[in-house]
Amino acid sequence: MGNLEDYRKVITEIIQKQMVILGPDIALLKARSVEGISVGSDGVVSNLDGDPGVLLQKLIDEYVSLSGLIVKKAMEPLLQKYPNLASSIGGRLP
Repeated sequence: MGNLEDYRKVITEIIQKQMVILGPDIALLKARSVEGISVGSDGVVSNLDGDPGVLLQKLIDEYVSLSGLIVKKAMEPLLQKYPNLASSIGGRLP
């Protein structure tokens, strides 16, 4: 993938997929937090300002960091039900 249009398409697809998974508000908030990506309320990228490869990586990093937090929050109540197991990992998730 080398041209700007390809990057715009793949970034749009990532954002739209995350809109389904995370909901549109959170997915768009994270996408818009990446400086250089302009995205409409439908998840379609209208402009990329900067190195598109770097913008793609920053967007992926935003969603990965959020997913990690979601997993952590989902596991906390389970660990509370099993304190002996929770203590084996220091009582918390990394």
